[in-house]
Amino acid sequence: MTTAPLAPQRFAWPRPKYILFAIIGVMVAYVLRHNEHFLIDAKDAEWPHIQPFKWWLLPHGVMGACALLLGPMQFSERLRRRFTKFHRVVGRFYVAGVFVAAPLGFYIQHFEERTGSARSFSIAAAVDAILWMLTTGIAMAFILNGKVQQHRQWMTRSFAVAIVFLEVRFVAGVTGWETLGEHAIETIVWGCLAFSLLFADIVLQAQELLRNRTAPAKAQTAAVASAPSAVPTGD
Repeated sequence: MTTAPLAPQRFAWPRPKYILFAIIGVMVAYVLRHNEHFLIDAKDAEWPHIQPFKWWLLPHGVMGACALLLGPMQFSERLRRRFTKFHRVVGRFYVAGVFVAAPLGFYIQHFEERTGSARSFSIAAAVDAILWMLTTGIAMAFILNGKVQQHRQWMTRSFAVAIVFLEVRFVAGVTGWETLGEHAIETIVWGCLAFSLLFADIVLQAQELLRNRTAPAKAQTAAVASAPSAVPTGD
């Protein structure tokens, strides 16, 4: 019997998807602590500001949080294959979250014009809401027609628009631009909106390149494994 030296195992880097979701998790933690601290502090100075529209903010926040938290689950291949029904239920909750949170977000921003907020912020909120609902609606239309690949692509775009909420607050807080006035915040909002779909397409193209690169390697490994091994026989 012959023995072959064992090949050293190479370090396996985490999949890019998991790195991306880890970054999103960091943004969620930062925003909850830095921007949404009033949720756990009844004496926070933000409460007088939100008092006039707090009952509109409640469904907007709850449904938006559902969409942000449930969105990553839609990109799990294992979950989709092993728990198809659960995947569909989560998808329905995500769509419901989008179509409730998006228009309410625009309404709340428009409501804040009464307290001196610029009309341009309302326009940005409207563009964000339209992009979010449009990309989600297209994704839903594709899956209803059985086009899974296109559905996943548009869900990626939908979620990229969804996390604009996090990106704006994270960038403004980390850079300190939130102290520079409304014009600085508005610049961040438009920048995140402009790059959201581009970023989604970069992610999709990266996934396609990785898939094309790993497919030949997997095929070669499978061919080697299925080939009959030659075992020397003694006299």
